[in-house]
Amino acid sequence: MEIDFSQGFQLLFQGRNFARMMLGLWVSVRIALVAMILSIVLGTLVGIAMRSTRSWLRAIMRVYLEFIRIMPPLVLLFLVYFDLTRLSDLNPALPNINLSGETAAIIVFTLWGTAEMGDLVRGSIGSVPRHQYESARALGMSGGEVYRYVVIPQAVRRLVPLTVNLTTRMIKTTSLVSLIGVVEILKVAEQIIDASRFEFPDASLGIYGIVFVIYFIVCYIISSYARHLERKWALA
Repeated sequence: MEIDFSQGFQLLFQGRNFARMMLGLWVSVRIALVAMILSIVLGTLVGIAMRSTRSWLRAIMRVYLEFIRIMPPLVLLFLVYFDLTRLSDLNPALPNINLSGETAAIIVFTLWGTAEMGDLVRGSIGSVPRHQYESARALGMSGGEVYRYVVIPQAVRRLVPLTVNLTTRMIKTTSLVSLIGVVEILKVAEQIIDASRFEFPDASLGIYGIVFVIYFIVCYIISSYARHLERKWALA
């Protein structure tokens, strides 16, 4: 049996299918970008808390990090999207919670990204040589000034390529949000295939192949930028 690969391309450029695919891609990228912006802010605070001298605070951050790492993102999506709403319905004391799929996705990806960013910030701060802390303190800097003028600028240089790589992982993982009803690029591809299943029976392979290429292009561009930063700062 011969498969007609060209059907996927024919179907893609029929009607508004290509525009719908691009809108689906924008939904994926939008969720990832909003979650990453929030994750950078919150993850920085979590990372600094992980370096705290207070053992109880480090323990709380460690439990949070391990919980997020152990729990699959899909389970977190279901917990936030379905169970949070159900919990508010069962308990009158709680405010009515009715999250959209995209809002639930942003919450989950922010929780995940904050944990990952926190660990990256902790590692970046820890990689600054100890003698630089001691030299700064010997010059009369306070603890806050040491972080502001010595530690943070060096940690950020190490952190940016890692943050860009985390962004590509987040974009790829957004394919899960179609399972809670968010119409992102993979869901759009599925809808296009289902709507023309009889007219283009071999289109699925081509359409999913195009989705793969689109993901690859977006992530490759971002990863290339991360490698560029690594090379540039390695020479600086």
